[in-house]
Amino acid sequence: MDSEYVIVFVIAPTGDDGRAIARALVREKLAACVNILPGIRSIYTWEGEVCEDDEVLLIIKTRSEIFEALSAMVKEVHPYDVPEVIAVPLKGGAADYLNWIDQVTQAK
Repeated sequence: MDSEYVIVFVIAPTGDDGRAIARALVREKLAACVNILPGIRSIYTWEGEVCEDDEVLLIIKTRSEIFEALSAMVKEVHPYDVPEVIAVPLKGGAADYLNWIDQVTQAK
């Protein structure tokens, strides 16, 4: 990834699942912050069937160099067989906020 920082999107089936994932990531210093947005309605294809479910969206702020460890932790904690873990490069941000991300995530 070109950016030093990324926003990671993860979908979880329930708020409880989302909170468990968020706490694990923050506790292990893989994420600086995780926002949990309820009320997501997902329509997708799984095993040849069109499915529709209520889910929650996790918006995770972290550094690109620890994305692989974050992704592995999500897969370990997540109840889905194939969880969504998508990283988008962060093109910019307030210097003090980006410094905070550096301070509270795993050491470089």
